[in-house]
Amino acid sequence: MHLVDPMPPDRRPTRLLLLLAGLVLYGASSGLMLEAGLGQMPWAVLHQGLSRTFGASIGTWTIVVGGLVLLAWVPLRQRPGVGTLANVVVLGLALDATLAVVPTPTGLAVRVPLLLVGILLNGVATGAYIGAGLGAGPRDGLSTGLAARGLSLRVVRTSIELGVLGLGWALGGNVGVGTVLYAATIGVLTHATIPALRMRDRMPAGAAS
Repeated sequence: MHLVDPMPPDRRPTRLLLLLAGLVLYGASSGLMLEAGLGQMPWAVLHQGLSRTFGASIGTWTIVVGGLVLLAWVPLRQRPGVGTLANVVVLGLALDATLAVVPTPTGLAVRVPLLLVGILLNGVATGAYIGAGLGAGPRDGLSTGLAARGLSLRVVRTSIELGVLGLGWALGGNVGVGTVLYAATIGVLTHATIPALRMRDRMPAGAAS
């Protein structure tokens, strides 16, 4: 039995490049939203709250939390893919790199566009790493694993994200208009980007005849 789902045999280099680009862009987009300081996605609120309460960088906590969530896959009998493992590490590294090179803006004239660019890039990034077909992220897999036990995926995902958001806020994470805007738009963005970027297996020669 494989501990990790095998990679699809078709176009592996392209899949890996799309995966890496998506994960780097996802981490960078999260960094842009954090720098905007107007609120961010629920998991980023948690990572920021943990950083403010216990120290260490937000990217480090992104990696730590991703690893802990991945451990929760074990009793759910979920099997990670290459993309799942890469997700744990790459997001945090890209996020910290973005925070290190992007200066923190002071005026709303810069902060609002930075937030909007971050949300838009996050939608593209999600389409890219999911479209690569190399495994769900640890947080997504937790939701689908619980839903596979007969629970509603929408209820599970909403409950987890509200719980994460509340805990992050209690720890000092920044909740704001960006959090609401992200929740209102990310579904629309990913609905467009996932089909556009999804890699489909090539049909064997003669299969269409």
